[in-house]
Amino acid sequence: MSGRLKLRRGIVVVEKPLTVEVDGERRAAWADERLLGEMRESDEVVVNVEARDLGLGSGGFDVVHVNLTRGLQRGGAPGGEHVMKLNYTSLQHPVAPAELPVRLSPEIRGKGAPERSGSGMPVLVIPLHGHLAPAAWAAARARPGLKVGYVQTGGGALPGSLSRDVAELRERGLLCGHMTAAPAYGGEHEAISVAGALDAAANTLGWDATIAGPGPGIIGSETELGHGGMAALDSAHAALALGLPTLLSPRLSSADPRERHNPVSHHTLTVLDLLLAPVQVPVPAGGPPPPTLIDATADRHHVVEAPADISTYEEADLPTRTMGRSLQEDPLFFAAALASGSALAASPAGGVG
Repeated sequence: MSGRLKLRRGIVVVEKPLTVEVDGERRAAWADERLLGEMRESDEVVVNVEARDLGLGSGGFDVVHVNLTRGLQRGGAPGGEHVMKLNYTSLQHPVAPAELPVRLSPEIRGKGAPERSGSGMPVLVIPLHGHLAPAAWAAARARPGLKVGYVQTGGGALPGSLSRDVAELRERGLLCGHMTAAPAYGGEHEAISVAGALDAAANTLGWDATIAGPGPGIIGSETELGHGGMAALDSAHAALALGLPTLLSPRLSSADPRERHNPVSHHTLTVLDLLLAPVQVPVPAGGPPPPTLIDATADRHHVVEAPADISTYEEADLPTRTMGRSLQEDPLFFAAALASGSALAASPAGGVG
């Protein structure tokens, strides 16, 4: 049973970083200004205070629900869009979907499989947002000029504008685009499904490769199937169904105090067990993969070694912390993502090898 929204009125007292006074207390806040409009000092707002009150590590701030001062006059669909994101919620809004028109050939119409252009765009499925920056950096370093885009899926934060990593990677040219696939929203391009996002990336936007995975933070319930890491299963199946070379970046750790995430996260092991077709699983070159990963991939998936240049990445001025731990404290976490980016750049078109 879900709880009710915990909404409170507040006043914006600082614009950057956004701070809202609620019941006499100054509290850190975040507003999706693409969706709600700008926030100005003295604006009256309604904020959702649940995450901060619960002390959530990755969501420890209030989230602005609406700006009562200046957010009620604008909005609408300037381009005539009528497809909704966050549909049937109070935040539903129209988008122009990136999906291509239906293209079914007579031979396969009865099978329900879409007719595709034969693009062999490889797809790297990442387990959580912390893999995005090292994977994108490693892919660009391994193959300069490669157009790598990011498809943001469910499993973590849904607003496309929340990620500082995406903004920096776009600014530095390490990502060629950012598409949000339902239920995520607010990217440069919108897709209703992950399959539609990957198809559009390959056949409309002309991306050479795609990294698909959740936004910042990840949903977790300490259960086998009830966590945001399960989004990787859906993303991998979408890529496989479209006939695209599919890689799964494993969530590894040499320092996570939780046994279920060290050295191989149960998120990765569960996805590998449930996948209906084989994928490539990149691992850092130079050392044997964890035995539990070998067991999970035996006779089903393809473990591939790839370079993981940790020392050079550390000098790249990109994110080097995960779950409060530094790269020096948990090098295996970053090595796995770096190896996956290298493998993505080296992946041949046409299938899993």
